[in-house]
Amino acid sequence: MLFESGVVAPAVFEAEAREQAIRSQAREVLLDPMTEEPADVWEQRLSSLRDHLTDFYFAYNLPYERFEQIVRETLAERGAPYEGTLIAINPELAPHFMLFEQATAIERMAPEDRQRVEHHLEEIKVVLIRSLISDQLAYVKIAKEWLTIDDLREIRQRKIGGGKIGGKAAGMLLARAILTATAPDEIIQHLCIPESYFLGADVTYQFIALNGLLRWGDQKYKAEEQIRQEYPLLVKDFLAGHFPPDVIEALSALLERVGHDPLIVRSSSLLEDNFGTSFAGKYESHFCPNQGTRQENLFQLTQAIQRIYGSVFNPDALLYRRSKGLQDYDERMAILIQTVQGERFGRYFLPHAAGVAFSRNQFRWSPQIRREDGFVRLVWGLGTRAVDRVGSDYPRLVALSHPLLHPQASPRDIRRYSQEVVDVIDLQDNAFASLPIHEVLTPNYPPLRYISQVYQDGYLTSLRTILTGDDPDNLVLTFNDLLQRTPFASHLRSMLTILEKHYQSPVDTEFTLEIIDPYALDPQVKICLLQCRPQSHLKESKASLPPSINPQDVVFSTRGVVPQGLVYGIRRVVFVSPEGYFSLQTPNRRVELVNSVGLLNAALKDETFICVGPGRWGTSNPDLGVSIGYGDIYHSRALVELSGQGIGPAPEPSYGTHFFQDLLESQIYPLAVYLDDPEAIFNRAFFYDTPNHLSELLPQAHDLEDCLRLIEVDSYRPGSQIDLIMDDEKNQAVALLVAKDEAR
Repeated sequence: MLFESGVVAPAVFEAEAREQAIRSQAREVLLDPMTEEPADVWEQRLSSLRDHLTDFYFAYNLPYERFEQIVRETLAERGAPYEGTLIAINPELAPHFMLFEQATAIERMAPEDRQRVEHHLEEIKVVLIRSLISDQLAYVKIAKEWLTIDDLREIRQRKIGGGKIGGKAAGMLLARAILTATAPDEIIQHLCIPESYFLGADVTYQFIALNGLLRWGDQKYKAEEQIRQEYPLLVKDFLAGHFPPDVIEALSALLERVGHDPLIVRSSSLLEDNFGTSFAGKYESHFCPNQGTRQENLFQLTQAIQRIYGSVFNPDALLYRRSKGLQDYDERMAILIQTVQGERFGRYFLPHAAGVAFSRNQFRWSPQIRREDGFVRLVWGLGTRAVDRVGSDYPRLVALSHPLLHPQASPRDIRRYSQEVVDVIDLQDNAFASLPIHEVLTPNYPPLRYISQVYQDGYLTSLRTILTGDDPDNLVLTFNDLLQRTPFASHLRSMLTILEKHYQSPVDTEFTLEIIDPYALDPQVKICLLQCRPQSHLKESKASLPPSINPQDVVFSTRGVVPQGLVYGIRRVVFVSPEGYFSLQTPNRRVELVNSVGLLNAALKDETFICVGPGRWGTSNPDLGVSIGYGDIYHSRALVELSGQGIGPAPEPSYGTHFFQDLLESQIYPLAVYLDDPEAIFNRAFFYDTPNHLSELLPQAHDLEDCLRLIEVDSYRPGSQIDLIMDDEKNQAVALLVAKDEAR
């Protein structure tokens, strides 16, 4: 056929096949085909090269339709059956272009013809989903119902390199497909996802092999201490690497398409955002402001990707995998590159709002809040402050059943626990920046009235006109008018309900928000979906406090934002004393304490224990609390944060953060005890007057005994254990001493 069509002459074809065969010999250091290779091996080599050249010339010179015709004619000559216009192929072995062509042919059929071959389309779709997106069966089962061939074709067109696009990208695309097919028109019209590109997971292997990084491949099997010690050197090696020319060319073309739009480079590993394992916050994401020269922007982009590749081996990620029984899984990292959502305001680039939203509200601060209506953690600016516990800042917590109901009772407390720092892209400095809100927020900011209120004389009042005479320092980010005067809350509640229904599991999403025409009387909102993942680990548990409680049996009791749950049979308590912690003079001493907590966590892996200590656990700022990571506490059953006069700021509820996601998946309950609350109980004798068993388990940590205590419940009251009962109907959690023979 190639010869008849004049694509290539037979003599030219044969000469080229022989030339390529000789070149392949040279690559194997065989220089004489007549003497160094048996004749039958040479003929086999030559035959393989002829087949390769046939495929090459056909692919680049003849249309798919002609190929299809030839196959049909050949099948007819051999008496092989085929259905209608479809070629009989094995989708598992066929190239992607053939699968897309055949799927398109099926979709174009008349309804009566298509019905007979619909099963072929489903098979093709499943194969494409497994090879392009994810082979997780729980995901494939849902995705095949909602993703179209056009959706899959778009992925293929925007993908760089081989391999799958990973869990984060998979969740975003599936959520969009579900909502586009099922949500009301008023939601669909104001729903979007960012312009997105995908770096396939197989590029990870290319990068590692090209840069001689294979020696780091066994990190996941090393001891925890060695993993932590070697990680900085590993990151340095990854940052010194480089990509193959074809990947650099594709990334350069991507930058050409997006111009100077700011980008975010996000991890999208094969395990991320799956059913039961979210890997929330385990891998890195990086903003690329993209305001430099083309070469500078390319370097910034590749360095961001390389940092994320290195984060595959970060201690928290490896220990998380170990705790989930995923240590032996081949964890490749795909990359999701998206344009940052927002708009320019002066020298800064930021969205009107961003956040994380849950379809189930596990932490209610009032009995009237309905769990099934969901929950939002909302911030002004980039959404980083919504998913991380950073600084002494507070997002707006929104119960979607009662959007205007604040966790705090008084305007003074609402102001105190409001957002004070905003994350932005500084276009002038070409950098990500965290700034006090009053350095960015000005009276001429169009959405001002929707995101802020004025605090004056102990009251919060909404802005009805442009701010003129009021002191900008009195502005408080409450989002009250956004929640009251726009359909944001109702739209988001509907979206979460739809996604939970079709995921057959509670979900959480990340999003940005744009207020369309803020000067309109009834402005609309556009919600841009960044991520969606199932929370299949959530379990309903009933817990009720006993009708009467002996005060002598109470170890601690707290009210407020309390989860629903039970922890029975607590035999040990890891206690970081507030006085001891804040008396540690150097950052190194605090690091030693965190490391010792991690060692206790490993030593107590077969015990039922809880952790109690000051301020915010998991914060990035050691001045605010114990700066532990997931890998330091994942065997614990509860984290109890203490606050009060002299101890530090009230622990901001972690619900919605990546840290909280870890706690939920591992069934670790977060609690806060406000020691200044007259209704709170904290049994100081239990925590301070009992023997400290730290040195028995960790002799090397004896010099930390003034601040780190390991308490055995039996030492305080022989024959006893602690039962922790959390009753969100009564908004109360109580840790009770009970006899061991009462263990449930």
